[in-house]
Amino acid sequence: MFTELMPLIEQRPVTITVAVLKSRQIRVNVVPMRLEKDSQVNDKIGYSIKDKIAKVPDEAIKALTTPLSLTGTAEEIDAELAQALREFAESHVQLQKTVNQAKEQIAEAVKVIEERDKNKAKSKTVAQAPHGDASSSKTGSTNPSLFDASGATESTEGSRENQNAIR
Repeated sequence: MFTELMPLIEQRPVTITVAVLKSRQIRVNVVPMRLEKDSQVNDKIGYSIKDKIAKVPDEAIKALTTPLSLTGTAEEIDAELAQALREFAESHVQLQKTVNQAKEQIAEAVKVIEERDKNKAKSKTVAQAPHGDASSSKTGSTNPSLFDASGATESTEGSRENQNAIR
């Protein structure tokens, strides 16, 4: 019995209950315990990227604690318990591996998205820098613009002098 359960109990504790029912049948329950790390699967997904990365569904996380319950006569339980425990442990171990892989993939995806966003922010800063330098060099130019107040005054005074000279 414990040889079949060993792969599961290496990953999480289990509770085993055995009870006799009124019909003189036996009920065996094997219940995997919930671990703190189970609820941390989706922790890396922050608010800002929740629409970019899918979370591991709660049902998948709850499935890690799905119990096995067998009911039968003592002879039936003796005959079937070892095989049922082996299949039960294998399915739970496989599910745990899948959840762990999903957690790793989520962490990698978060890292990639954060790097991409950081690079976007850097490229925007670099793209804005030449525009800022060009505008500062324009304001420091010595050539008057048509729209400069001092340039407009000088051209107005010059045209008055030309008009007086013509008269």
